Amino acid sequence: MISQPRLDPQSEVPLYQQLYRHFTELIRSGSLKRGERLPPTRELAGLLGLNRTTVSAAYELLEADGLIAGHVGRGSYVTGGETPGVEGLNWSAILEPVAASAAQPVVAGAISFAVSRPSEDLFPVDDFRASCREVMAGADFASVLQLGSPGGYEPLRQYLIEAAQQEGVMRPGDDLMITSGCQQALDLVRGVLLRPGDRVVVEEPVFPGLKNLFVKGGAELVGIPVNADGVDLLQLERALAKAAAKAVVVTSNFQNPTGATLSRDARTTVLRLARAAGAALIENDIYGQLRYEGAPVPTIKQMDETGDTILLRSFSKISFPGLRVGWAIGPRAFIARMMEAKHLSDLHSDQLSQAALLRFAVTGRLEAHHQRVLKSGAERLAATLTACQRYLPEGTEFTRPQGGMNLWIRLPEPLDTGELLARAQREGVTYLPGKYFSVNRPQPGALRLSFAGLEPAQIEKGVRILGEIFSSELERLRGAWNREPVPAMV
Repeated sequence: MISQPRLDPQSEVPLYQQLYRHFTELIRSGSLKRGERLPPTRELAGLLGLNRTTVSAAYELLEADGLIAGHVGRGSYVTGGETPGVEGLNWSAILEPVAASAAQPVVAGAISFAVSRPSEDLFPVDDFRASCREVMAGADFASVLQLGSPGGYEPLRQYLIEAAQQEGVMRPGDDLMITSGCQQALDLVRGVLLRPGDRVVVEEPVFPGLKNLFVKGGAELVGIPVNADGVDLLQLERALAKAAAKAVVVTSNFQNPTGATLSRDARTTVLRLARAAGAALIENDIYGQLRYEGAPVPTIKQMDETGDTILLRSFSKISFPGLRVGWAIGPRAFIARMMEAKHLSDLHSDQLSQAALLRFAVTGRLEAHHQRVLKSGAERLAATLTACQRYLPEGTEFTRPQGGMNLWIRLPEPLDTGELLARAQREGVTYLPGKYFSVNRPQPGALRLSFAGLEPAQIEKGVRILGEIFSSELERLRGAWNREPVPAMV
């Protein structure tokens, strides 16, 4: 008999990870012996009151760790754990606990609003294949396969430098380096700039990848609320006046998760406040090229006459996220330190991906794809806003961005999106609850809807299902309130 796991639906650790950790401990401790059969996913899901896909996700992690093996028609059996007569390292004791992650199990066939990424259906695969063939047919292809510079594949770097100079975001004292996506750029900035205990001002709600990265590095995060016009400037001023901050990190366009964009005046104010506080200003502009309507606003980097702002960008949202090609622009001395850190970490980013992307760009294929992405994004954003207006319960608030990939939703009290997630998954829809994006201010009634990867029909159906779940739960809770006895007045 397998011991009953203690699962906490309120925890920031997803249920499938909790289940995975439970079985890992049983196997590592020897409570589950090599060769023992685990319950079928359907049976265990029924016993625990979970979605079968949650159990399947836990089993997949166990199999990836070599702790179990699945056999078609026979079930899953323990293969890892202690080997009789052989004493190995206790990895559970050696490794530090894993921080809570916003990653969700893959729910087969589900309508997923959980991941902020473009739709694979839009990928111009044939065009990119052609770009790859042209790179491989080039006379300099051998050099692409050689070790390169931590600054990036030089032809692509020069292409990006010229584009940045024409846009006005790169000054004579600046330099540019290519990174493995924007996430690595953030990690390099953190490693070069920050030490444990340094105070960093960030937006709240904030992208979990940024929050978890900086917290892991020992930074003290100060969250500044984000409203419809971006970060709250008054609270930013108060936070910077209260105590010294090493850095301020803002997303100027279509912030993740809210979709908010800083106005030109707001950008000027953020720049002034950071400069007065002596804090490095990091501008994450990963969504800036996804504007579906309205006039573009100059980047903070472009407005910064000192050139001190560090600008981060990426190809991930307008081309192919799997290629992991981003870049950073900033003062030459700072970029040089980032290059040193990157060289120590991975020498340089994959040059074949960079060369193929460069070819994809210079042939005009990237711009053609970009236009298709903008047209599709506008349709999907409109479908999301219409569905939210139509199906979400009365009293719900949601942002109305002009671009990007995300909407931020606040449900009426006392709804808790973390508690309702498992129910939504059982109904075939998934999303990210607001708790993953909080810094200092929990928002249990909030959630992020990422719409870019879904067709309008899927968006309409998914939001309708969520609306039904949220509305029925709100009705149930309010009914329970009304049935509570009124205390006597004495």
